Amino acid sequence: MDALVDVNDPEFAAALETVFHDLRAQSAVQPELRENPGYGPMLYAPDGSGQGLTQPRGTTAPDRLADLADQIQEWAVEALWTEGVAAVWPHCPEHPNSHPLRATVVEEAAVWACPKSGAVVARIGELDSRSLT
Repeated sequence: MDALVDVNDPEFAAALETVFHDLRAQSAVQPELRENPGYGPMLYAPDGSGQGLTQPRGTTAPDRLADLADQIQEWAVEALWTEGVAAVWPHCPEHPNSHPLRATVVEEAAVWACPKSGAVVARIGELDSRSLT
């Protein structure tokens, strides 16, 4: 079961910054983060649409980071589509312009991996603009 997130929780703040690093490195859209009472943190797109963030209970730190990355990826894909640009984030360097990487856990680390080959591209938080295709 998911729980509301406290944006002042240091673990959540660090995980959020980790994923935002990757978003800044490879996305044309950036969210505005706002705390909404009763709903927790929300990501807002340039068009004003928003998406809430949740934190799963009872999982490991890498699982929580991968889950947060997945939620932010959902937001980014929608925001990119709304802006009229390719709705792919983060880009898969193995298969350009075909699909985004998938947030997952491999060997107890949260990573971005190709959903087709399973190849790990980077740890979550370590993408850079050179990975763009």
